Amino acid sequence: MTKTDSKKTLPKPDTLEQSVGSWLVRSLILLAIVIFIGHMQGKQPSLRWFDSAERGSDAPLVMQGGDPYIRALMRTISASESNVRNPYSVLYGGDRIQDLSTHPDRCITIVNGPNMGNCTTAAGRYQFITTTWQAQAKRYHPAPGGFLFWQDYSFEPQYQDEVVYRWLSDSSAWGADIRQLLKRGQVNAVLKMLSGTWTSLGYGIEDNSMSDELPKIYQKVLQQELQSR
Repeated sequence: MTKTDSKKTLPKPDTLEQSVGSWLVRSLILLAIVIFIGHMQGKQPSLRWFDSAERGSDAPLVMQGGDPYIRALMRTISASESNVRNPYSVLYGGDRIQDLSTHPDRCITIVNGPNMGNCTTAAGRYQFITTTWQAQAKRYHPAPGGFLFWQDYSFEPQYQDEVVYRWLSDSSAWGADIRQLLKRGQVNAVLKMLSGTWTSLGYGIEDNSMSDELPKIYQKVLQQELQSR
């Protein structure tokens, strides 16, 4: 029987680069876990409800400050888009959402009008559909959340207001200075300009019982906004 030598291969000691790399990987994993836990805690249903007995344009904005002409326009939009109590939590059709930590993205069947039979994700005071909310929140949301490369945007009342306010105030988004048009009394021109986005404003395809009253409503809430400054 031939005797053979059995040599065990000893493990090579870790190099400095390997040690540092391993430490970085563990640190990044730990950081990711901490961020994820924090994000999920922020996803708990929002209990900071806006509660108002007023409907639509009569309901005050949650956002504080800002130009009174733009604020009055925002309230006017809600007169035709969400003429209910507590408009920030309403879905198309009248159902309510409890969790305002993000856009609900719930597609509800349209029951009348030219789009009957389709579904819409319209939600909140300004009846944002999901794609419009994501696009405009990406540009105007003051406090975006998210994880690494994924972005999320709170749909709480304050942020619904702030996104719309910044959007309406951005002349590059509309090709016109809406505030100056309103100051010159051209509310009908502004409503027509916006009717492609909010189709209930009197020049779109989905007018409702409030559409013809919007210029008067605007003047009423404008006086309120000017007096409250």
